Amino acid sequence: MNSNRVNGTVDDVVGSIKRKAGKLTGDTPLQVKGIAQQVKGKAENTLGKAQDIVRGSNRETRVQQDTRP
Repeated sequence: MNSNRVNGTVDDVVGSIKRKAGKLTGDTPLQVKGIAQQVKGKAENTLGKAQDIVRGSNRETRVQQDTRP
């Protein structure tokens, strides 16, 4: 897990809290900020997952190259 995934998860959770707080209090701008932060978090988390996949495939390629006769 890399820092993008961690930061993305934090943004997603905090955004969800803001969105729910805005809904409970009737604060539409807070709801919108929460939704925006959630979207940012989901995007950053997706970027982190993609980076992890690329790093993993690079490791596999190196291992396969090292084990060739």
